[in-house]
Amino acid sequence: MRDSFWLSEEERQTRDLAREIARERIAPLAARVDETEEYPAEALRHLAESGLSGAWVPEAYGGAGLGALAFCLITEEVAWACAATAVIHLVQYAGGHPIVAHGTEAQKRRYLPRLAAGEVTAAFSLSEPGAGSDAGGLATTAVRTGDRYLLNGTKLWVTNGSHAGVLTLFATVDPSQGHRGITAFLVEPGFRGFALGKAERKMGIRGSPTVAIHLADCEVPVENRLGEEGEGFRVALSVLDRSRPAVGAEAVGIAQAALDAATGYAKERRQFDRPIADFQGVQFMLADMAMQVHGARLMVHHAAALVDRGASRTALEASMAKCFASDAAMRVTTDAVQIFGGYGYTREYPVERFMRDAKVTQIYEGTNQIQRIVVARELLAGG
Repeated sequence: MRDSFWLSEEERQTRDLAREIARERIAPLAARVDETEEYPAEALRHLAESGLSGAWVPEAYGGAGLGALAFCLITEEVAWACAATAVIHLVQYAGGHPIVAHGTEAQKRRYLPRLAAGEVTAAFSLSEPGAGSDAGGLATTAVRTGDRYLLNGTKLWVTNGSHAGVLTLFATVDPSQGHRGITAFLVEPGFRGFALGKAERKMGIRGSPTVAIHLADCEVPVENRLGEEGEGFRVALSVLDRSRPAVGAEAVGIAQAALDAATGYAKERRQFDRPIADFQGVQFMLADMAMQVHGARLMVHHAAALVDRGASRTALEASMAKCFASDAAMRVTTDAVQIFGGYGYTREYPVERFMRDAKVTQIYEGTNQIQRIVVARELLAGG
């Protein structure tokens, strides 16, 4: 069930390598990462050494040059093992792909080889205290003074922010212009005026650092502007159309792990002198869980394949895949806890972690309420 018939041989090999690394090297570390909230440096090193960190980076800059579907396959396998590691891996793509798509040659040569090798991590910084779902309402300003911009404001929910070597960060050069004033910048943590803020204590994906960023006359060289002034909103949307299927893949990986755990437990746990898997009520739960996982996986693969084929518009499919897969993951992980019964509510088994990790996939990269707005808008615009 886990094989999709349209995968190329290269994509299958990539998935199999990711599965091997995830299950043998990353999965044994996951419980400790969650319990201690430690940064999963060892897991990330395994990804880098296998070449998976740079799967999305063009070959000319040291990567494998693989497409969106291959990236989703990697993300699913890593999320099966450790969702926190998968999030860091995913945001590396969200923060770095804008350089591939919109960067100058100098920017690509400065950042992409180090990202491909896993030497540095990227972050994507769009949200602010007053700009979450309303990305066009951000208030961080960028004022050009000679050969640099001065950035002022506060950014929130910056995944990888405390460990990133470069952040794709969005600010406005003219607040009166709304989203037309938004501009993208490549910001390094060593720039004058850059400061880390509060580290969030989260319900799930606890090994993935999420921080606030404070910018006080942060000096960003003009050559670190990504694209032209006012093009930042377009840059952000193009990233989300690619990263939303990957969030869906993360959700699928978490859900598959929960389904696998619940299936195994149902065959072992005995009540009334027989395995609970013999009871139709449990069988129907497992069947529904399996259909949710499989349907979500197919939607994710379809959206990613459209990106790889160069489809002109992928917002509809990307939002549907992200929304359906994350909703499915929440249902599947909750049912896995139920099948485990009282044990599922304890940390003795991993399903409670799966449920906590799944929740955030309904929230970030655009809440699922926003995804439904996007889906409806695309349907009505096409009608």
